[in-house]
Amino acid sequence: MKNTLKIQRAVKSVTQAQLAEAIGVSRQSINTIEKGKFVPSTVLALKFARYFGVAVEELFILEDND
Repeated sequence: MKNTLKIQRAVKSVTQAQLAEAIGVSRQSINTIEKGKFVPSTVLALKFARYFGVAVEELFILEDND
């Protein structure tokens, strides 16, 4: 699963640490998700979408091989 978290953060000028604090996870979790090494839970994905004001599908893209 691909994601656009890093792009969304850049658009809002938000650091990983700032996003982590706002969402309630560690900075390391944000880093791991951005690198595609961890797929967030549905609840966490919805929190990201709410924070950025976009649909979940804009943040997380399901690929054919998923």
